[in-house]
Amino acid sequence: MNTAMSLLALLAFMLLTAGTAVFVAAEFSLTALERSTVEANVRSGDRRDAMVQRAHRSLSTQLSGAQVGISITTLATGFLAEPVVARLIHPGLTALNVPGQFVSGLSLFLAILIATSISMIFGELVPKNLAVAKPVPTARWSAPLQLMFSFLALPLIRLTNGTANWILRRLGIEPAEELRSARSPQELVSLVRSSAERGSLDPVTAQLVDRSLQFGDRTAEELMTPRSKIDTLDADDTVLDLSEAAVSTGHSRFPVIHGDLDETIGMVHVKQVFEVPAVSRSTTRLAELVQPLTKVPSTLDGDAVMAEVRANGLQTALVVDEYGGTAGMVTVEDLIEEIVGDVRDEHDDEPPDVVAAGQGWQVSGLLRIDEVAEGTAFRAPEGDYETIGGLILEKLGHIPDEGETVELTAFDPDGAIEDPVRWLATVIKMDGRRIDQLRLTRLGRLSDAPEGEDHRG
Repeated sequence: MNTAMSLLALLAFMLLTAGTAVFVAAEFSLTALERSTVEANVRSGDRRDAMVQRAHRSLSTQLSGAQVGISITTLATGFLAEPVVARLIHPGLTALNVPGQFVSGLSLFLAILIATSISMIFGELVPKNLAVAKPVPTARWSAPLQLMFSFLALPLIRLTNGTANWILRRLGIEPAEELRSARSPQELVSLVRSSAERGSLDPVTAQLVDRSLQFGDRTAEELMTPRSKIDTLDADDTVLDLSEAAVSTGHSRFPVIHGDLDETIGMVHVKQVFEVPAVSRSTTRLAELVQPLTKVPSTLDGDAVMAEVRANGLQTALVVDEYGGTAGMVTVEDLIEEIVGDVRDEHDDEPPDVVAAGQGWQVSGLLRIDEVAEGTAFRAPEGDYETIGGLILEKLGHIPDEGETVELTAFDPDGAIEDPVRWLATVIKMDGRRIDQLRLTRLGRLSDAPEGEDHRG
């Protein structure tokens, strides 16, 4: 009779361990599943996928049910297995000549250790790792059993889950029945970069998606061509002047001004030349041809700027600063370049924004700090500047001459923050008072620099 009872207890122990495994598998697989994956699988028409969707939509209740199930099976496992295993171990300890006063305590200790280890490994760790590695198939076989148990134990689940939700609400947190499947742009950017590092996305695709996700966070001021680089025509200029300007600059659109950009009256397009008879082109003033130009504040976000630019036929907008002055101009090309990178054609006579040069890079002084980081290994520390040219001006404290140098320190993403990397910036070309082109050369780590060394020109 004792042997039969022991065998039944061991059988019950194995069944209870299997029950724990089902609840653990259901808990982890349902948590690991994305809503989009669940809904895509449901379209196959499989009944099990429909049950997974049903469980996923009541996730809070199912997780509470899984916890209740795990608690019940674990307690029952200990209640049944430990005495039986202790009785099986007892004769062996006696045969090993363990003193009688220690046999009962030691056999119970070993029984608890063995039963707990088996339950933990086969009832929790194995199904947990399986659910994390294969969430969809694990959910398909565990969700029906989980739903059945949750239905049978609904009163107890409502009591425990309701108590937990009440406590959360007292803490000012509203409980959620489903996992939040939506992702913020920042989370998606992190996911894209992680996928690229692991090889799930090729670098070109990852960069394109990364730029697209960050586009909406840019402002018109970051996207625009600054006013110092805008070619303009005067209201008194003629259509002939327009055609000559198009040939000399390679541009097709020109703001028409009265004196300076702050007095822009509109814009003309080179195709308007053909609207005027050849004999009248030298006498027809541009003031007669100007088209209204959309104006946007410099703080407008990228998505809104895109909408404004696409809404007007000129596909251009003037960017206005907080004082009402013209800060720059944003075109469709500017917006496209923000996503796909530098776009060049046969009319571009300026060097690319980033060019490898010896042990460093030659870069445009108008590049934003984040654009420099994308194209080179230079990572600038934070400061009150937007462009690499602004950083040089801040470090020098004056308008530089061509050939002037300044040493910069920047953080190396692959190195220790406590030991910054030293860089040498050399001004190659000035455009009036603006730094047009400069060279960045890596010198080494700050700790390796000779004492008193100074690279300021």
